Amino acid sequence: MYKLVAIAILSMVACVALGDMMRKSIVFDASTPKVFYCPQEKPRALDKMIVKARPVEKLCEFEGKGLPKGYKSDCYNDVDESEYACAEKQRILLRINPP
Repeated sequence: MYKLVAIAILSMVACVALGDMMRKSIVFDASTPKVFYCPQEKPRALDKMIVKARPVEKLCEFEGKGLPKGYKSDCYNDVDESEYACAEKQRILLRINPP
């Protein structure tokens, strides 16, 4: 019984950790201000992530409301359309064009 509970708890912790890794997988580099980087396949670790450069305009393109039917996502698991991605876009735009 205790083993089953321990396995369930470890599974939940792993899911939370993976979700956090996915959430933080939007990458911006100040030396390339017109693009952001996002994963193209399921990341196994942050240091082994395969990313693709996309224009900043494509980040949060649909304002976090999900993709239209038939639209192919720019990033794995639509991470570029999440609430975090929309907040990240605002942060990136402020870094590019400070007030």
